Amino acid sequence: MKMSTPVTKSAAVDTYHGHEVRDPYRWLEDTEYPETKAWMKKQTQRTRSYFDALPVRTPLQKNLARRWNAGRFFTPEKVNGDYYYQKNDGLQNQPVLCRSSSLSAEPDKVMDPNELNPEGTTALTALSFSNDGTWLAYALSENGSDWQTIRIRNLQTGKELPETIRWCKFTDLTWTKDGSGFYYSRYPEPGTVPEQDGNNHNRLYFHSLNSPQSEDLLIHERPDDKELSFGAAFTDDHRHLILQSWKGTENKSRLYYREAASDGDFLPLASDGDGYYSYIGNSEGRFLLYTTAGAPNGRIISVDPERPEKEHWLEVIPERDSVLYFPKMAGDHLIVAYMEHAWHRVELYKTDGTYVKKLGLPEMISISDIQVSKKDGEVLIGYTSYLSPITVARYLIESDELGIVLESGGGLDPDLYTTRQVFYPSTDGKQIPMFITSRKDLKPDGSHPVLLYGYGGFNISMTPSFNASNAMFIEDGGIYAVANIRGGGEYGEAWHQGGTFANKPQVFEDFISAAEWLISEKWTAPAKIAIMGASNGGLLVSACLNRRPDLYGAVICQVPVTDMLRYHKFTVGRFWTSEFGHPEKNEEDFLNIITYSPLHNIKEREHPPVLITTADTDDRVVPLHAMKYAAALQEAQEGEAPILLRIEQDAGHGLGKPVSKIIDEHTDIYSFLYTHLDLDA
Repeated sequence: MKMSTPVTKSAAVDTYHGHEVRDPYRWLEDTEYPETKAWMKKQTQRTRSYFDALPVRTPLQKNLARRWNAGRFFTPEKVNGDYYYQKNDGLQNQPVLCRSSSLSAEPDKVMDPNELNPEGTTALTALSFSNDGTWLAYALSENGSDWQTIRIRNLQTGKELPETIRWCKFTDLTWTKDGSGFYYSRYPEPGTVPEQDGNNHNRLYFHSLNSPQSEDLLIHERPDDKELSFGAAFTDDHRHLILQSWKGTENKSRLYYREAASDGDFLPLASDGDGYYSYIGNSEGRFLLYTTAGAPNGRIISVDPERPEKEHWLEVIPERDSVLYFPKMAGDHLIVAYMEHAWHRVELYKTDGTYVKKLGLPEMISISDIQVSKKDGEVLIGYTSYLSPITVARYLIESDELGIVLESGGGLDPDLYTTRQVFYPSTDGKQIPMFITSRKDLKPDGSHPVLLYGYGGFNISMTPSFNASNAMFIEDGGIYAVANIRGGGEYGEAWHQGGTFANKPQVFEDFISAAEWLISEKWTAPAKIAIMGASNGGLLVSACLNRRPDLYGAVICQVPVTDMLRYHKFTVGRFWTSEFGHPEKNEEDFLNIITYSPLHNIKEREHPPVLITTADTDDRVVPLHAMKYAAALQEAQEGEAPILLRIEQDAGHGLGKPVSKIIDEHTDIYSFLYTHLDLDA
């Protein structure tokens, strides 16, 4: 149903390389503008009234609470003989940090973020332990923000140090060997640089315990290249400090090093910027590095710091057809995960590259984390699947023992439910993998509700993972499908580049082809299929809606990027130009982007039901994308199906979202799906 025209529509017109582009909803970019506030309030009232009137909402809310009410574990880290891990008893808003002397013992509570904020919106987003286990540096994020505040706790006394470290995002916290302090990176204090540079000028600092942040020592900066970010790591013997630098979301980085005791310049280790590099460990005086340079699927090399030139590199584990992930070093062994057709297996090697064995883990899983105790050869592996939440296995290298030590609850019974993998052709003939999870007894008769999920960007792979809300949908007879479309990393950097810049439209064709395959194979019908994606996946589903509105019975567009001509102007959007291109600086990029930008390709016609979600404090993909797209789509709707905008309060892009907010949001999302796909709760 078409919404009434907003009271104010701006006459903003921009010119890109001689092409004029109207932007009638430019005023919605200013959330402090009175008419924007009034518009947001009206949207929220309309959306809330719609959901409150749905008969299915109350039973779904109860079912979701039941589904989420199961104990969940995260992969432990062994520190000086103790195991530290996060655990959620079920409906706790945030997981609790625990400690135990063995994984079979009842753990002690170390820190409960739920006690810091009664709303549950304070999340523990990073942990780093000193080598002797005395100190913990940890990061807190508020209301889903990417910004982090660092605090320090004595793990023996439980007392906090007085200092607070601010203006950080996704920082490493790297302790010195003696535990006297740690390295971290941060951005400028607000007000010291122009507002548009608030996410530029990242610097590496050293913090000494029991001192204010104002006294932290500046270790490294690059004022000549303000978009660079930095991280630090010590070599295993703590003889050298490794500096990593990268820019935005590019899958490239550079490595430098210096003596740990030195305050001199960092020396180049792998500094050509021709691929991604990360430090793994050191062995016999050489550095073991992971890199995609000359190997888009990844390989492991050995570099002599005295002769770091490429002609002196030694290849330890060469590139394969499968993509290498999670390389870890334990003594004289390497633990390596490989991704093949979008799921993982784990293998063991000697540090000289000699293959030892494949670990006996299940198939169709994702590795969520690998933690290694380098001294005693103990490896803790967290993995998940579409049927099972995180399970933690322990592998002891010396005795060659593998067994499950922690197992989360609430999974789907593998005797009743199954995940199958299929391959379908896209428009250019390329075979695309897709996971389909459902009850075993479902037959392809064209009647089943399908929720099709996709992402397709930034080298991010859609590997198997458990979600309690999706499990409810599957229990109730729905099919959950995930298409591993181009733009992700499922087949390495070539697969990623196949969905960037001018190749971006192929990502949409891959996803549309997935929906068409599910229909042609009689799993569903257009009226029974919903598409869903978040962030870059929100760009995906909104672009696919514009292209094929006839193909879907419902669309869930979460925290989307939709204004592809102005995305680079807000928060960290400028970093995405390495994925999409720069519409202002490059005419070729503009001519490509304008063909698919969701905001600029809406047509007046009948659209299926659409739910667009955003959050008022999202500082990664700002709300203007969802708001402008919702306004334009509502104005263009010629049918009776609802076009709704859901604006979450006190939430961000999803980081650390409390369970109560997840259940509330998913109650609305799945009420929308159940209603429009005609599925009974």
